[in-house]
Amino acid sequence: MADVLVRGNAGGFAQEILARSHRIASDEPVESGGTDTGPSPYDLLLAALGSCTSMTVAMYARRKSWPLKEVTVRLRHSRIHAADCADCETKEGMLDRIERDIELSGSLTEEQRAKLLEISNKCPVHRTLTSEIEIQTRLI
Repeated sequence: MADVLVRGNAGGFAQEILARSHRIASDEPVESGGTDTGPSPYDLLLAALGSCTSMTVAMYARRKSWPLKEVTVRLRHSRIHAADCADCETKEGMLDRIERDIELSGSLTEEQRAKLLEISNKCPVHRTLTSEIEIQTRLI
């Protein structure tokens, strides 16, 4: 399990993220009071899901020697009223919705495309986001 360190000055939203040997900036857009020096936390969440989806689909296609050339994943996050969601267990309050569009390029059959769509839901980040999550927080 990799450690990620996030730190920021209490005077604003800009954050420095250290993940292994990588440095990433995160911030809020100007219209939300930030300085837009990096992606927002939700942008990073969507990027995690999108990159994991693309990696998982491509890895499966490589293992099968399928003619997949490129995977493009477009994601959007929104909050919706739970009552507007036919497939949701809860019907009260608001819930988060992530829309994910996957574009596959290459000479794939319809059966291969359908299997890759099925595989996209098995990426580790998708599984984490759709599972029950326990976050243990302590003050040090």
